[in-house]
Amino acid sequence: MRLNRSTDMALRIAMLTAASPVRATVDELATRLELPRSHVAKVVQRLQRIGVLVTIRGRSGGVAFAEHAGDITVGGVVRAFEGDGEVVDCAQPVCPLVAECRLRGELRRAQAAFLAVLDGVRLGDLVDGSAGPLLLSLGAPPAGR
Repeated sequence: MRLNRSTDMALRIAMLTAASPVRATVDELATRLELPRSHVAKVVQRLQRIGVLVTIRGRSGGVAFAEHAGDITVGGVVRAFEGDGEVVDCAQPVCPLVAECRLRGELRRAQAAFLAVLDGVRLGDLVDGSAGPLLLSLGAPPAGR
């Protein structure tokens, strides 16, 4: 299964904000992750709606990892961004095999297994150990500048 671009961005934004002890702006996130600002803004808004991020407006505002977001699973984020659709759409165009197809059931089973694995991984787990400092070094200016 291939994740769409928004899901990939959401997971990277969640990881970077989880690792950071300070708030970041949308512009900073876009720069550090080398992503388009307009897309980052949309993804941040969706992550805020599902409880991964908190956003604070104003001059000293920004984006931060929500207090209990470390317990949210990667599977939950993937579902929020990917939806509940099937891997293959057998209705567009209508497949002549749909009534007797075994592939559709196997693809459903594979998708469920994929999500089950991701349900066992919390966002907080993604920044444990050396991953956190590595994430914080992304897009940071070189030391001494």
